[in-house]
Amino acid sequence: MSLLIGIEYCKLDSNGRFKLPIAIKKQLEGEDCRFVIRPSIYAECLELWTYASFEEEIANLQKELNPYSIEDRKMLRVLSAGNIVEIDTNDRLVIPGEQRKRLGNTKDLVLQSTGKFMEIWSHDIYDRISSESVDYAEKIDKRLGRVKDEPGE
Repeated sequence: MSLLIGIEYCKLDSNGRFKLPIAIKKQLEGEDCRFVIRPSIYAECLELWTYASFEEEIANLQKELNPYSIEDRKMLRVLSAGNIVEIDTNDRLVIPGEQRKRLGNTKDLVLQSTGKFMEIWSHDIYDRISSESVDYAEKIDKRLGRVKDEPGE
């Protein structure tokens, strides 16, 4: 499973395809070039997972969720709702039509790494959320700054 790092800008063609940036492709050398695209449950974007990472994610969910619980089955249904896509001979990936609607009529995309997967954003929406005034330093310090108490405190 690859750790995906970077922010990349892409163009979506009229057939819903974008060229996988070289920087991302290099991180995937020697790996299966199948991917899964699914809608994000947290934001107005799509998620691009390597097939291996998605397979691992679903296996973990199946261990945690009870298949006999209605709520757990609904969660699994939402979280596993993706489409397998493969890189074509020109290093392009196609975003399935139904999922493309989530991005609006944009031709400009931003791929933003989260480590495990890449988020696919409309450039306009990405710019809007990126310009929101949030003190991330304070939030990160509050959440991660004191992982455990220091000795003597």
